[in-house]
Amino acid sequence: MMEKAKFYSEIADGPATGKAYWMRTEDNVRVRLSVYGPQEDPKGTILLMLGRFGYAERYGRVAKRFADDGFATAVIDWRSQGLSDRIAGDPRAGHISHFSDYQKDVAAMVAALDELNLPKPYYLIGVSMGALIGLRSLADGLQVTAVSFISPMWGIKMSTIERIAAWPLSWASQKVGLGHKYVPGESSDIYVLNTPFEDNNLTHNADMYEYWIDQAKRAPELQIGGPTMSWLYAGLSECRSLSKIGSPDVPCITFCGELDQLVDNASIKSRMERWPTGKFKMVRNAKHDVLTETPEVGGDVMGEIVSFFKANSQTT
Repeated sequence: MMEKAKFYSEIADGPATGKAYWMRTEDNVRVRLSVYGPQEDPKGTILLMLGRFGYAERYGRVAKRFADDGFATAVIDWRSQGLSDRIAGDPRAGHISHFSDYQKDVAAMVAALDELNLPKPYYLIGVSMGALIGLRSLADGLQVTAVSFISPMWGIKMSTIERIAAWPLSWASQKVGLGHKYVPGESSDIYVLNTPFEDNNLTHNADMYEYWIDQAKRAPELQIGGPTMSWLYAGLSECRSLSKIGSPDVPCITFCGELDQLVDNASIKSRMERWPTGKFKMVRNAKHDVLTETPEVGGDVMGEIVSFFKANSQTT
């Protein structure tokens, strides 16, 4: 049996069934998998792949909504995030050497699903960077019944000048042993503790933002700061690589925010135009974290996802 891991139920505000486990990847990185069970009558399990500074407790309220609708939720802390092993010497650095390393985390997650006997069928929700990882997982054969992507990082939003500079600088930094350094303008600072709600680029939902601030204050060990040069080069490379592949044959619904300042919406539109079984929704006036936007802005995205999954529950 897998070893039980620390889980901060007191700050997650999720289903009372929340538990966490340690897993070892094929390259011996210890990563944490957290599981929220449904209240009753399980309809399947959602594999929730979060973004660059995501961790299981961050979406406890989201998991609670899915549990109320009958879905279990399995959330992995990617390497260098949450309570999983930090790869860089600076534990706050959002660091990765190669994006393919995340697939080792996915493989450990999938192996754990059977051991934990989580209810089938499986569904996938990929948020931001998690959507980039999730798309690669689907291309590599991850078996899910349906998928939803939230503000997928299939392109990183940059000005033309920033993009021209990003490729050679991030490439060169790795070649001279500086890949672990922060991207210019980034640091070890925790975003929600250093950005007033009025200036944040994540959500219009003040209650959700305060919830994240409370988590950051009470469990700073779950947090990370900015990305490293290595992460940037690996991310740009993976976006370019995946832009050249076809879309998986799985029902998909994708949401992105009209006001998103982190991901490139043009790349998202391009992908969804090439997804025969895909639906695309641009959420007017929404910021990056569409899943947690206010109802006045985002409507009921979680409800739409649940309806989409239930409508495609018989897909093989």
